[in-house]
Parts: sequence; structure tokens; C-alpha cells
Amino acid sequence: MEQIKVKAKKWGNSIGIVLPVKVVNREDIKEGTEMVVTIQTKNVMTVRDLLDFARKHPLPKSKKTTQKIMDEMDFELYGIRR
Repeated sequence: MEQIKVKAKKWGNSIGIVLPVKVVNREDIKEGTEMVVTIQTKNVMTVRDLLDFARKHPLPKSKKTTQKIMDEMDFELYGIRR
């Protein structure tokens, strides 16, 4: 299965999508070929979207160690001081 990005366009009284010719040729799609289309709008964020966002917006470096942060969380959440 392959993901391709397409735009919906007005087609008479309907809305249609156009498949890239390389996909049509590779999959041997002809007029009348039945296929299943999964609809995913911009409102859905994929793991790839999250990774791209994380690369573009890195978190600032912390001067605290991971253990120090975990200890602070334990104290705030559970009142446990280590």
C-alpha cells in the first residue's frame, strides 16, 4: 500500500481526485477498476507528522539530569522525596 497526496477538484456536480500517472501505470488501473480509498483529512496527525514537527521544533536542552526530573515529578505527584 502506498500513500499519495491528492487534491479534491470540482468535477461537474461532484468532487473527484486525479491519480498520478506513475501510480496508474504501476498499478495497471483502467477505467472501471474498483479500489478502496481511505480518506484522511488535514485534521489527522500521523506519526510522520509528529516526527517532522519535533525535528523542526526541538526542545531546549535541560541542565537537569533525567533522574533529577523524575525525582521532582515523584515529589510533585506523590509527595515522595528521594
